[in-house]
Amino acid sequence: MDHTGSHYVGQRVHGRLEGKGTYTLPTDTKYVGEMKDGMFHGKGTLHFPGGSKYEGTWDCGIAIEGNYTFSDGLKYTDDKWHYCDGYDRRFYTEICSGLKPAGISQLTNLSPPRAIPEGCYDCGDGFYNPQTRVVVDYKLRFLRNADDDEHELIIRTCRKGWDEIVGYTPKE
Repeated sequence: MDHTGSHYVGQRVHGRLEGKGTYTLPTDTKYVGEMKDGMFHGKGTLHFPGGSKYEGTWDCGIAIEGNYTFSDGLKYTDDKWHYCDGYDRRFYTEICSGLKPAGISQLTNLSPPRAIPEGCYDCGDGFYNPQTRVVVDYKLRFLRNADDDEHELIIRTCRKGWDEIVGYTPKE
């Protein structure tokens, strides 16, 4: 383990990370692939802790092309992307396995959905606490501080860890 909390197992040239290897970041994200002069270079795959992955070609640490696959197997395409658009709002698991019986709604692509701590939001890569403005991963480890734009986006669009009445409420 180095001073950044990262860990590398693989080939080296003159003490530098070069050749094939596995580079594990402190967040448990792993890069498996080719390295050159200590950088991702050539073919390699980033494996994210939630099970998703990015397979790509790298040039001196920069991804120049690649494909992202979500943890459920759904492959992202940047053109002709039809998943969860205005015409078909089914989750990927519903597309693959069919809809659940009437009365059983699927709130997320996970079934059952992840339990969100009270007062927090599920922002896709972890939980967000709007009081502290901190995002932690699903194992409750620090990921980042949210700026104003991310805070507003999460509050507006993400699933909350509490129930509240929404919509029309008649006056009594």
